[in-house]
Amino acid sequence: MRHRSLFALALLAFTSPLLAGPLSPPAGPVASTAKPLAEIEPRIAINSTNTPGDNDVTPSLFKITQPGSYYLTGNITGVAGKHGIEIAASGVTLDLNGFDLVGVPGMVAFDGVTTTFAVLTNITVRNGSVRNWGDDGVALGAQVFGRTAEGCAVIDVASHGNAGNGIYLYEGGLVKNCRAWNNGADGIYADSGSTVIACITQNNTGDGIQVNGASTVESCTAYNNFATGIRTNVGCVVKACTVSNNSLDGILVLSGCTVTDCSVHANGGNGISATDGTTISNCSIYISTLNGISVGSNCSVLRNTCFRNGNFGSGAGIFASGSGNLIEGNTCTTQDRGIDVDGAGNVIIRNRCSANTTNWTIAADNVVGPILDRRAPASAAINGNSAPSSLGTTDANANFTY
Repeated sequence: MRHRSLFALALLAFTSPLLAGPLSPPAGPVASTAKPLAEIEPRIAINSTNTPGDNDVTPSLFKITQPGSYYLTGNITGVAGKHGIEIAASGVTLDLNGFDLVGVPGMVAFDGVTTTFAVLTNITVRNGSVRNWGDDGVALGAQVFGRTAEGCAVIDVASHGNAGNGIYLYEGGLVKNCRAWNNGADGIYADSGSTVIACITQNNTGDGIQVNGASTVESCTAYNNFATGIRTNVGCVVKACTVSNNSLDGILVLSGCTVTDCSVHANGGNGISATDGTTISNCSIYISTLNGISVGSNCSVLRNTCFRNGNFGSGAGIFASGSGNLIEGNTCTTQDRGIDVDGAGNVIIRNRCSANTTNWTIAADNVVGPILDRRAPASAAINGNSAPSSLGTTDANANFTY
């Protein structure tokens, strides 16, 4: 009986009408349901069809003439007598897409990526390698009238072996997470109002990083460059940078700057050099050929550590040539001179000098907290919760030799 019931159910299922949609297609041509390529990849590939170059006053292998997002589909090798990629429009993003844009011999005065003779804005170049060009690796703008590109950015780009600058930006630029090495001029040059952050420069013939006025250099490394590690114009900030083994000064700033939280080591000139009205604080300066810190007038030199400067030469931990400086809370050890103040009208308080050939060299007519010689403080051993002071003074502004 059970077998007959199962058979009946199977027969019913087989003989029941099947439900399905109509088999006849609608009238008219069949249309694709796939997304167009512009929606799948809403960018424009750099090639001879989309971005053909030209032979005008700025000849180029490829030229971008319209705003938009562009990308490389492979490595590009330059052609003698032409820039690699020329950008002639504002509002352009060029993604190198991890590829290599490489120059060839005979490319004197030609850049890997450049801008045309126009006033442009809002250009970004990112994510790739630019090397061996006859002038700059990436040059967005130039110090030439009629060739400016403001508010531009170079991000995640490696630029090396170029005859000019590794990366050059005009005013208001951003250089971030870039590397520039073995270039024939500066590793990175950024004009006024720019920010250079988290970049590495090494073995460049010029400065590692140079910025013009009102710019910021932060969390960068400048190593073994053949001029200055980091050079700025007026009103700049240099923060949390590592600057080492450069042929001239480690950090050189002009008036009205702030240099803070930097590690500066084994540079061929001064460790940190400033003209007037600059604050230098919380830095560590070690084995400079000349002075650890050198300032002109009206500067604040606060809470720095200077050790073994004047290496292979004659130098001070801190040297102030002018007047109106505040030198406070610094530690200077094992140099020719600990703190050397040549001008009048400076304030020198709460500093500590030890094991320098001459700990203090201070001209007349300065305001100086008492200097206590505590090289033999004669304190007893301490093992417990309290001990008497061995400072020898209660003056909060005292300087100490120890």
